[in-house]
Amino acid sequence: MAKLKLGALADDRPVKLTIELPAAVHRDLAAYAAALGHETGQPVNDPAKLIAPMLARFIASDRAFAKIRNVKKRLPANAASAAPPATTEPD
Repeated sequence: MAKLKLGALADDRPVKLTIELPAAVHRDLAAYAAALGHETGQPVNDPAKLIAPMLARFIASDRAFAKIRNVKKRLPANAASAAPPATTEPD
């Protein structure tokens, strides 16, 4: 059996969001929850609990986003929130 990208779910204080998913995505999420429960030996009773770790994994693996975040971290606090300098066109 292939190793799934998610591991056991961490117990963390959540922030509540309400979202709508296409039916096909919900079916896949439920199937993933069943597969993860089988692989880890810990049943996943609520497939919605997978959404946060899946999003976290997706964001962590996005190299372009990581570059943007790293650039913003290196900028001084006032420069990160400032608008870029205006450019003028030659007459």
